[in-house]
Amino acid sequence: MRVRNKPWADDLITENPQAIVLNPEHYRGQWQSRFKSVQPLHVEIGTGKGQFLIGMAVAHPEFNFVGIELQKSVLAAALKQSLPAELPNLQWVLADGQGVNDFFEPREVTQLYLNFSDPWPKTRHEKRRLTYKSFLKSYAEVLGDGGQLQFKTDNRHLFEYSIMSMTSFGLNLTELSLDLHADVAASQGELENIETEYEQKFAAKGQPIYRLVAQFPKK
Repeated sequence: MRVRNKPWADDLITENPQAIVLNPEHYRGQWQSRFKSVQPLHVEIGTGKGQFLIGMAVAHPEFNFVGIELQKSVLAAALKQSLPAELPNLQWVLADGQGVNDFFEPREVTQLYLNFSDPWPKTRHEKRRLTYKSFLKSYAEVLGDGGQLQFKTDNRHLFEYSIMSMTSFGLNLTELSLDLHADVAASQGELENIETEYEQKFAAKGQPIYRLVAQFPKK
C-alpha cells in the first residue's frame, strides 16, 4: 500500500525525541529508561496510526507500551495523535518490526500485539507473514516462557494459517474468537477490546473480526 508523504512528519519527529525512538537497538535491555515507571512491557508490531496502542496506554497505565512502525508518515500520524494525551507509558519506534529481537533482550517483553498484519496471500510469500515460524522464533526470544501474543485480523485465511503455525510451533491458544465484536457484546463488558482504525472500517462493513491470544509454553 502506498502511503502519502506528510511534509510535516520530519519536523514533528525531530521535535519530540521524548516520545519517539529512531535507534531502537540502542535501548536493547534498557527500555524501562524511556518510561516514567518500571512496568511490564507490551509491544505492538505494525502500529499504524496508533489508535489501538493509544487506547491501551490510556486504559492500562500499569503497563508500558512500545509501538513499532516502518512507515514514517504513518508513525508521525500516531505520534501527533498521542502527544496531547501526554502518556508517560507510551513510546513510538520508527523501524522494521522484523528486527524485534535486535531491539529487545530475551524476556524483556511481556506481551506482543499483531493487529491486521499484511496477509501476504500468495504461497510464495508465506515467509513474509508475521505469524510464520521464523517470526514466532524471534517473538519467543523476546517474550520468554509464558509470554503472550495477541493477534487480530479480518482475513480468515491468515487467521487459519496463524492457528496452524502457532500450534505447530508449540504455542497454547488461550483465547479464540471467530466474531470478536459479537463475543464482546455477549460478554457484557467482561471481554476487553480496544479497536484499531482498520478494525472499525471492516466491522462497519459487517465483516467479522478474528482474534486469538496465544501463550508461549513454560519450560
